[in-house]
Amino acid sequence: MKQETRKDEIINTAAKLFKEKGYSAVTMRDLATAMGIKAASLYNHINSKQDILKAIIISIAEEFTNGMETIMQSQDSSISKLKSVVTLHVNITANNTNGMASLNNDWMHLEDQLNYYLQLRNDYEANFLNIIKEGVSSLEIKDSNPEIIMFSMLTTLRSLYLWIPKKEDLKSNDLADNLSEVLIEGINK
Repeated sequence: MKQETRKDEIINTAAKLFKEKGYSAVTMRDLATAMGIKAASLYNHINSKQDILKAIIISIAEEFTNGMETIMQSQDSSISKLKSVVTLHVNITANNTNGMASLNNDWMHLEDQLNYYLQLRNDYEANFLNIIKEGVSSLEIKDSNPEIIMFSMLTTLRSLYLWIPKKEDLKSNDLADNLSEVLIEGINK
């Protein structure tokens, strides 16, 4: 396991604060206080609060994009691909609930990386929708509105960062299996 650098520690502490207070409400002084250092010391490791936000959101968005690319390249059935998407969300969220809060709640504060983030998100959603449409075409998935199916699934998956921390005894694999059963059985033909 890679040892956490001071920069990683700053980013992780900031993600926690962003989740608790929201990006706009957190100051560099708040971050320094939470870390027990002087605000000026932060700038030895990072350039700005905006750079921290970019590091959090873009890394997670790229992780989702890479996971989705792997899923799309597989020869699995649409239902299996959807189960893989659920597992992808559970695993990323379980490993970074604070960062997921920023991804969901603070993305609009990205400045020079906003368009890049939006492109990643749009591509991800387009791939998600294509899996569902392929499943409808192949008669694996009920002939229902693919956008509503995707919206329903993503709404649940995107809110996992709120729920997972309250379930310390829950294993990621069990959660992914149970969510797949609940979310997919409703559309499985």
